[in-house]
Amino acid sequence: MTPYVRALLFANIGVFFLQMTVDVVNYVLILVPPLVLVRPWTLVTYMFLHAGPMHLIFNMLGVFFFGPRVEDRLGSRSFLFLYFISGITGALLFMVMGQRANLVGASGGVFGIMLAYAWFWPDTPIHIWGIIPIKAKTLVIITTLVSLWSQFGGVRGNVAHLAHLGGYLGAYLYLKWLDRKRGEFRKRATAAAPVRELKFTKRPEVDLQKVHEVNREEVNRILDKISAYGMSALTAQERVFLSNFAPPDDRKPPVS
Repeated sequence: MTPYVRALLFANIGVFFLQMTVDVVNYVLILVPPLVLVRPWTLVTYMFLHAGPMHLIFNMLGVFFFGPRVEDRLGSRSFLFLYFISGITGALLFMVMGQRANLVGASGGVFGIMLAYAWFWPDTPIHIWGIIPIKAKTLVIITTLVSLWSQFGGVRGNVAHLAHLGGYLGAYLYLKWLDRKRGEFRKRATAAAPVRELKFTKRPEVDLQKVHEVNREEVNRILDKISAYGMSALTAQERVFLSNFAPPDDRKPPVS
């Protein structure tokens, strides 16, 4: 289990037990839309409250199953930003659309993690109830349509579907921003690399813990491409970029 996934699980479970035993916890941390300007911290703290054990369990299962791979891919700091940005945009969309009810739950952040998982591994099968396989991208599409239909079709019940949709929206915008930021960084890194294309004879063993999180996503993408299609599928630019992070033995050009 990755560091921030573990921290989020402990934090959510710990706060849930507090809210079950200490009444003031609910009062201080819950998001009340009409009072958000005088209690701005609740845009974040509401994410650690839950309406009941099943609400908590379902949200934490999402963090547990999807979070570690996303944190590995993004890096811990970016993963945490993704989680909180998704939760905050979930709350903002909920309020912007005129909802006045009190809001609790980590669903916005969890939906953000789900979107990131589908973003990086869209065709990976997710087994619903451990039985029914469905592609990650299809799961995001279905849950988006269900949330839209439930919210605007008059069957919303006690579920904050707008917070779910806001979580998807926040995650999408953050991932697009990361793509742009890292794309610019990759261009500079590639431009500064040796012009001569280095010849890899095998898949390099890259220690991802030593790769800065700004570069980790692209290194992971290239290594995934090698695993799927082989070394011959890499472009010259990808080979040059990867050469910056390969161990010394893997960076040596073949000797004739």
